[in-house]
Amino acid sequence: TGTRRLPLLHCAQHMFASQTEGELKVTQILKEKFPRATAIKVTDISGGCGAMYEIQIELEEFKEKRMVQQHQMVNQALKEGIKGMHGLQIFTSVPKH
Repeated sequence: TGTRRLPLLHCAQHMFASQTEGELKVTQILKEKFPRATAIKVTDISGGCGAMYEIQIELEEFKEKRMVQQHQMVNQALKEGIKGMHGLQIFTSVPKH
């Protein structure tokens, strides 16, 4: 197949880095798609491999939407960038005034 698996050791080496390249990429995409977000935090929870991310995003536009709609907005924003990812954990919230 065309998929190349990274050795586990390679993934473990990135566990203690400040931010992985994948985290930075996903964060940048979210900032571009949601410029009014008051908070965006992306964490690679696959040990640095880029296979799974936890995303926390705070956005006023989520206010009138159900959680499933909020998550769909985030998934849609990352549609192109998440092709190589195995999964996302998404936590959305509305800013507290």
